[in-house]
Order: sequence, then structure tokens, then C-alpha cells
Amino acid sequence: MSKHKKEKIDTEEQNKPELQAETQDDASQPETSGGQEQPQEDLTKQIETLQNNFNEANDKYLRLFSEFDNYRKRTLKEKIELSKTASADIIKALLPIVDDFERAINNFPENENNGHLEGIRLIYNNLKRMLEQQGLEEIKALGETFDTDFHEAVTHIPAPEEQLKGKVLEVIKKGYSLQGKIIRFAQVIVGS
Repeated sequence: MSKHKKEKIDTEEQNKPELQAETQDDASQPETSGGQEQPQEDLTKQIETLQNNFNEANDKYLRLFSEFDNYRKRTLKEKIELSKTASADIIKALLPIVDDFERAINNFPENENNGHLEGIRLIYNNLKRMLEQQGLEEIKALGETFDTDFHEAVTHIPAPEEQLKGKVLEVIKKGYSLQGKIIRFAQVIVGS
């Protein structure tokens, strides 16, 4: 081989590692136009993912908060209703006793110095006042127009006068409402 060819081969071998190094450097560096779009797209996707996660967590929080608030309101309402119904049951149980007091007062012989009658009236008035403080109201029935929302007709009798037709002629058992709600209908005799 000639000397000239030998030098040329040696030079090519020396340049080979430099070419390989340049090729490796070019491969490790991202392209300027396409390489910048890739990280921006990744960041945009990450932001969207994080925003979606935040929205889901926020939605779950709001729903949970609303659910708890509804639960709190419902239990408070149930406690109030329970106390009302408990007092209504007690008051309903006391109504026959009030009826007995009224019958006793109406059937007691009236003497001027009757201490027993005064004692019964005193107890009756105290009981009636206490029930009224709890919201009990007597339903007015005698002489009123018969109304099925407040009255229960036990029987119908011929009215002695024309204007008494459809009116309550006699009250058999008084009716009561508790805080505007009927707890016992008035049992009445209606003129027809």
C-alpha cells in the first residue's frame, strides 16, 4: 500500500470517533421545533388532569357538606316532631279525664256551701289552664254549622226550627285541637 493511502485510512479512523460522538450528541438533543411542543402538551395534559381531579374532589366535598346539612336539619325537625307527638299522646290521654271532670261538675248538686264542688272546679280549672298552655283549644260546636273538618255527626234529628237545619244542636263529646291540628273531633247531633 502506498503511503498516501495509509495516511488516508488513519485519518478516517481518527475521525470516526468524532463522527460517532456528534451523532450521539445530535440524538440526545431534542429538535427545536418539535421538542418544545411535546413538553407543553404534557404540561397542558397534567393541568387538565389536575383540574379534573380538583373539580371531582370539590364536587364530592360540596355533596357531602350538603348531605350533612340536610341530615342535621332532618334530625332537628324529627326531634321537634317527636316532642310534639309525645305531648299530643299525653294530652289525648288526659282528655277523658277532662270529660269526667265536666260531667262531675254538671251532675254535682249545687248547694251554697259545697266545698267538694269548689275543690273539683279548682282542679278542673288548673288542669284546663295547663292544657291550654300546651296549645290545646276546644273546638266550638254548639250552634255552629256542621263541618266535617271539625265535627263528627253521631246522629241527625229533625230541627225544631228552619234556621237550625244543618247546625249542631247538641254536643255529645267536645272536640279539641292541639296547636291547630285536630286531635279529637267533636261528636255532635245535627239538625236536619
